[in-house]
Amino acid sequence: MRVALFLTCVNDTLYPDTGRAVVRLLTRLGVEVDFPPAQTCCGQAHYNTGYRHDAEPLAVQFSDVFRGYEAIVTPSGSCAAMVRELYPRMGERARAEGRGDALAATVAPVAAKTYELTEFLVDVLGVTDVGAYYPHPVTYHPTCHGLRSLRLGDRPVRLLRAVKGLELIELPGAEECCGFGGTFAVKNADVSSAMGVDKVRNAESTGAEVLCAADNSCLMHLGGTMTRLRVGMRPVHIAEILASTEKEPLV
Repeated sequence: MRVALFLTCVNDTLYPDTGRAVVRLLTRLGVEVDFPPAQTCCGQAHYNTGYRHDAEPLAVQFSDVFRGYEAIVTPSGSCAAMVRELYPRMGERARAEGRGDALAATVAPVAAKTYELTEFLVDVLGVTDVGAYYPHPVTYHPTCHGLRSLRLGDRPVRLLRAVKGLELIELPGAEECCGFGGTFAVKNADVSSAMGVDKVRNAESTGAEVLCAADNSCLMHLGGTMTRLRVGMRPVHIAEILASTEKEPLV
């Protein structure tokens, strides 16, 4: 199976190890992974701050770059939700504004085959045991886009439970937002910071060494909060845990 990795802006700029982990993991599972170098931002930041029309050329660019692949896999629930949910909505609004069906027709093929990493593993590849080894106590934070938009459900948890050596500890208040929310963290800094503190304190109460999530934007926010609070816990993307093996642990 030939798939494309959509790395996303945050991972490309700040967390390239997550992208490497995705490639390592999928390759181990027999998937041929391409990284189209022409990929750019999906437009989520523009759309969420009210610049909907400015996001449309980025949606077209995404569609042109990824159209020829069987599947598009991304280690980001928020960017997957942008493509799956908001690209079609952009097309519908363009049609309603009398600008025709071109945008809707352009984005429809890629929206239908874009997957967040854990749902690709469970739903498309049909695996939960990916042969990982990670001997650490871990607690899992389900991010808002994964929880409420993509409805990932227990897919990430099932994958983590199958990791050899990993002790999965339930996170109190798991379904509460971490407070990041993209530009929400900038425009409402005090509220965002307070929400982050609540989430980190809940994670700390588990005694876990690692706080895991499927979106590095949330982990960036929580990692910064951990540093300020001097909490002895590490934020780690789920891809890096699933890519770790007994022979060559990544993290």
